[in-house]
Amino acid sequence: MTKKITMKTPIVEIDGDEMTRIIWKEIKDALLYPYIDLKTEYYDLGLKHREATGDQITIEAANAIKKYGVGVKCATITPNADRVKEYSLTKMWKSPNGTIRSILDGTVFREPIIIDGIKPIVPTWTNPIIIARHAYGDIYAGVEFVVGKDGGTVSMTHPDGSSLIVKNFGGAGIVQGVHNTDKSITSFARSCFNFALDKGLDIWFSAKDTISKIYDHRFKDIFAEIFEEEYKEKFKQRNIEYFYTLIDDAVARVMRSSGGFIWACKNYDGDVMSDMVATSFGSLAMMTSVLVSPEGYYEYEAAHGTVTRHYYRHLQGESTSTNSVATIFAWSGALRKRGELDSIESLVEFANTLEAATKETIEKGYMTKDLVGLFSKPGINPKALDTIGFLGKVAETLRIKFSR
Repeated sequence: MTKKITMKTPIVEIDGDEMTRIIWKEIKDALLYPYIDLKTEYYDLGLKHREATGDQITIEAANAIKKYGVGVKCATITPNADRVKEYSLTKMWKSPNGTIRSILDGTVFREPIIIDGIKPIVPTWTNPIIIARHAYGDIYAGVEFVVGKDGGTVSMTHPDGSSLIVKNFGGAGIVQGVHNTDKSITSFARSCFNFALDKGLDIWFSAKDTISKIYDHRFKDIFAEIFEEEYKEKFKQRNIEYFYTLIDDAVARVMRSSGGFIWACKNYDGDVMSDMVATSFGSLAMMTSVLVSPEGYYEYEAAHGTVTRHYYRHLQGESTSTNSVATIFAWSGALRKRGELDSIESLVEFANTLEAATKETIEKGYMTKDLVGLFSKPGINPKALDTIGFLGKVAETLRIKFSR
């Protein structure tokens, strides 16, 4: 490639925290800038900047994705009590992912990155399992508070004046209020069914309606109504299936399955199960993640966190071997979508080539430490590289591909 690719519309670039923030810069320097005249609108969602802006920067970033259509996000810290002390925060700011997902009201699709030479820990999983995670509401938009030692009453009042007592506290305790909307659940269902049709894969949906007879049951009913009215015949034509089952039954079925389907989950369930699936297929850093809204907004990110342990070692001057694959694929996914929307074929081709170069690097035996114990390929002895060394190898593979 002799000339840099020119972009028409910017991608919303959302920077993050700790080790992934360091990787973020290295990916741009080593893999993107040499080939693309990169055009982004930058938002710094590092925890210090969220504190300085009263977290308004997160809202601005989400609205920017609405404006430009495509965003790419680095992993960010969701602070707990320890982080509040560590960063001298004025409050325990909410999850940036939760805020952005609530504003965009989409569905997160997470799919493992398959590498020749890395077999899933679950031996029956011979095909990918795609997690479709509802990206609105539940505990990620929840309201929580502490009930003091004198107790109190938590209740809800309806417009007609009637009320429902949630709990009479006789002493100290805690309260969490969660919600969802028919509109968001409907969008979730349609996104899942459309994605299944596009992929030609069966889709499972699981919740716990036997216990949550109103909240979870509403999800079940909306999915069933939309499927029957809008998708049943389309699924029949594609020879694919939709079915609902309880979350605990789904877990048992998944563990005995061969994969090759989409598993739709509520927000928290999807958060947990996507990590389980990613780990089995290789690593938490080996899973793509894209938020797709009904309006056609796309936000690409890594499915993992900020790799705090490696970051502290990095600050001490120690070498780290941090897997950057999911973050690379977040950038490639965003660039591909930007190219598709703007009809820039060279940008789409670059994204595809970047992903191929990343996978080829690993398949030739060059990888981060987390993958070495999982890799097995005749005639190849895997070599563990440090964080920068692995990105350098990917850059080398990429140069060779473009020089052919």
